Amino acid sequence: MTFDDLKGRAKLALVVAALAAAGAAAVTALLVNIFERKQEAKNPFYRVVDLSEETDDPALWGKNFPSQYDGYKRTVDMTRTRFGGSEAMPRAATPDDPRKVVSQSKIDEDPRLKTMWAGYAFAKDFREERGHAYMLEDQTFTERQRVAKQPGTCMHCHASVWVPYRKLGAGDLMKGFEAMNQMPYSEARKLVAHPVSCIDCHDPKTMALRVTRPGFLEGIKALKASQGVKNYDPNLMATRQEMRSFVCGQCHVEYYFKGKEKRLVYPWHKGLGVESILAYYDEQKQTDWVHAQSGANVLKAQHPEFEMWNQGIHARSGAACADCHMPYKREGAMKVSDHHVRSPLLNINRACQTCHKFPEAELKARVESIQEKTTQLRNEALDALASLIGDLEKAKGRQDAGAKAARDLQRKAQFLLDFVEAENSTGFHAPQEAARILGRSMHLARQGQIVLRDAAFKPTEPLSGPQ
Repeated sequence: MTFDDLKGRAKLALVVAALAAAGAAAVTALLVNIFERKQEAKNPFYRVVDLSEETDDPALWGKNFPSQYDGYKRTVDMTRTRFGGSEAMPRAATPDDPRKVVSQSKIDEDPRLKTMWAGYAFAKDFREERGHAYMLEDQTFTERQRVAKQPGTCMHCHASVWVPYRKLGAGDLMKGFEAMNQMPYSEARKLVAHPVSCIDCHDPKTMALRVTRPGFLEGIKALKASQGVKNYDPNLMATRQEMRSFVCGQCHVEYYFKGKEKRLVYPWHKGLGVESILAYYDEQKQTDWVHAQSGANVLKAQHPEFEMWNQGIHARSGAACADCHMPYKREGAMKVSDHHVRSPLLNINRACQTCHKFPEAELKARVESIQEKTTQLRNEALDALASLIGDLEKAKGRQDAGAKAARDLQRKAQFLLDFVEAENSTGFHAPQEAARILGRSMHLARQGQIVLRDAAFKPTEPLSGPQ
């Protein structure tokens, strides 16, 4: 063997040794990374501050849960989708309203809403929904506060109330809830400091999801009782997947203020379907106001996302609100729920494609097709209702059977239409149910016009629908 051969073999040995060392280093780095990720997964958060049942400031929770808090803070984003969402509208701040940005006015975009709500505060101010970051601010400064005396009950869904309720009730949540309900809004507003906060949905010791809103606790108990389940308590009896919808359903619901105490009640005693809710209101003889143009005793639907979602395919398939609006994301070794709560259309990859293996453009087109058809039906139902209101305004002095029946038909048609109008998915949560409700609303409005004009009055068939 020549010297050159030996030299070549030595170089080859060095190269092999270098590659082996590099490979060993890479494997070691991989093993170290895996170990670190496993350790990271064992400790999903670092306790920087101690949290208690008195900690309602989300910034303090954010010290232990920076990823979730970062998402929470991003709910200030204002991004409009084709059929909903908020668009930033600059405004000049005033001493009465310091906001420099608001969302667009829906009653200015569609004046027919002013006709539907004539004589009610919503005819003065109704804007596109904004993120959770604005929920207390927008309630505080809405023009509705100036035209109607709103009660402290409104805090139930617009503020973090777990701590204020318990303080007001000397540790008793229900007593605090009842006390704040009866306060004027301006007085109750002094007792709250934050919009929805971490403590409203999480136990500060275990981080487990929990229901903290008395209105939901009583409402779901009444609903379950109607189904034969006694003394239902979601915090003891619900599954974790159910809780991932219940914590949202604490506020995204239909409700009314009962009696002079202004007690917040979720009208689920007969079921979650719109006709069941309307039947309950009729049984209670509930009226929100007398319509200024028609003289009818009418109702205002609120934001029944929970009720409408329960009628849809996603609920029947076991998907929770959080699956779409707060989908999981991976951060290092941790899987966390995205607390940037927003429309799934702004987060299609994680919100939709986890289950639906289609291109983003296809999924977006499917949703917008549903919303476009719902909007068309909504416009036709709104035209029918406006026509009935116009006819009733001309016949305002009449008290015959036809006029009385027509006003009752307005009440029913208007509530059904408003149920879809106030629900913030533009029909997507339950497309077939939304279409059915709007079709039924149109029918009732046109029936109202017929009985008003027909001297030979004949009553229409009773309402029926999902329970």
